[in-house]
Amino acid sequence: MVRSRSAGGFTLLEVLVAVFVLAVGILGAAATQLAALRVRHQSGLMSNGVQLAGALADSMRANAAPMRAADSANPYLQLHYDAATDGAPQPAGPACIAGAGCSAAQLADADLYQFKQALYAGFPGARAVVCRDSQVWDAGSGALRWPCGGGDGAPIVIKLGWRGKQAGTGDAADGTGAFAPSVAIAMPGESP
Repeated sequence: MVRSRSAGGFTLLEVLVAVFVLAVGILGAAATQLAALRVRHQSGLMSNGVQLAGALADSMRANAAPMRAADSANPYLQLHYDAATDGAPQPAGPACIAGAGCSAAQLADADLYQFKQALYAGFPGARAVVCRDSQVWDAGSGALRWPCGGGDGAPIVIKLGWRGKQAGTGDAADGTGAFAPSVAIAMPGESP
């Protein structure tokens, strides 16, 4: 009687193919998870940036005296802050709280100090500009334009950006370089 032997297991090649397919699947899942974490982080920064810029806009509206002054005398419109080059913000004077006997200029300085402090602590390589500008976004690239156009009829704009981890998001020497994500809030109708 002749017995035939049938294979009762897997060949080494089948095992290697199965391990390879499993490894590719695990690497794909890990890459997807990493991308999701990066997007979640950037979304959080974007949300915080909008809230921070909105809070500064509210502070500017509440402190009416500097907002009625000429642009050259308005301390809010003098804000040009780059955390990478300026470093940690230093308080300009005494700590002021609304209604605590501070002048409007001292209150503006306190508002700007708190704004810069929040930028420095919460955003990687943050940059902020408050100015009058009618063309905030570059039409070709869709990126935030850091130089301000000015003009009496232009709205006051709060521009905020931070450096991301993507390649090529550094700042150019002329101040027009790309910052990864950016936020801009316009305050239409604000004029001296």
